[in-house]
Amino acid sequence: MASTPPATLADAGAMPADVEALADQVPGARAHSPLDMPPSAWWAIIKRVYVMNGVHNLALLAAGVAFFAFLAFVPLIAVIVLLYGLIADPGTVANSLDLLNEVVPSEVLVIVREQLLQIVTTSSTQQGLGLVLALLFSTYGAMRAATAMMRALNIIYEEHETRGFFRTTLVAVMITLGMAGIAVVGLVSISLFSYVRNFLAPYIGALSLMLIQTLTWVVAAMLVSVTFAIFFRYAPDRRAAKWRWLSLGSMASTVLWLCITLGFGFYAANVSDYNATYGSLAAIVIFLMWLFLSAYAVLIGAEINAETERQTFRDSTVGADRPLGQRGAVLADSVALDEAEQAILEKQRRRRTVQP
Repeated sequence: MASTPPATLADAGAMPADVEALADQVPGARAHSPLDMPPSAWWAIIKRVYVMNGVHNLALLAAGVAFFAFLAFVPLIAVIVLLYGLIADPGTVANSLDLLNEVVPSEVLVIVREQLLQIVTTSSTQQGLGLVLALLFSTYGAMRAATAMMRALNIIYEEHETRGFFRTTLVAVMITLGMAGIAVVGLVSISLFSYVRNFLAPYIGALSLMLIQTLTWVVAAMLVSVTFAIFFRYAPDRRAAKWRWLSLGSMASTVLWLCITLGFGFYAANVSDYNATYGSLAAIVIFLMWLFLSAYAVLIGAEINAETERQTFRDSTVGADRPLGQRGAVLADSVALDEAEQAILEKQRRRRTVQP
């Protein structure tokens, strides 16, 4: 049976009085944050996420994002290395990859390590203006992943791109540099935690070492979640949502990405023989599959945020609260209605029609 997108107040032609009356019937309609949503509201959100997964064709969107991310991966690494080189030795970036051995598939690390060594060798000879030009060209190349994600999120948030070329380019540049900056902060933080762990290893017990290792991964997970939140807030062409309406989807994307990465790494290493099927291209295929699954995790988180905004009647956008229809965001200006809620709305209309 074909899936259909949920109806909205605009679809039903609801008037402000209808909105106020319907707020008592829709679970979570008066919620000020996702944490205020009752279980019945979350059940409705989960059902819509399942439906919209097919309506928005998230698998195809994730494949497109993965392709452009693959093209932008080496330039993005270059941006990270060049920025990292402004505050530390770029050669230490490669050493930080050892912390990802248990998470990221080994074939992915092989490709990343090769590119890192090449970039570190090249960038070490660049000084002054040459370093600035290299950073600019690398940023431009890395923008393809950001622009692909911007288009995908516009589809999920049901927005049409109205920003001009220069503004779109500026947003893509800022997102790219923000991603690179967060990556640099993550590398510095992980390096510091690793140094402290190695320095204190002879003096503290195994439990303390495990605590430091746990804190390292908690910091890394928080930085990944912040990266996803930046995408959700600034990439779509709409009035930005408040951070509290983005946090849940960001955390969901982070947890889902971690589970997918661990699961796919185990699958690629122990279940499927990619080398027998793809030969010398196995590493590239595994890398692309990992990017595809990672993009899928991010888009699922965006879909959760989108349907959570649709569930509430409250203004989820930044600034002073505005009424429905004046918030500058499609999903903030609409509320999903199931069949029962549409029936209630129709009954209220008929009642007003027969009144003298």
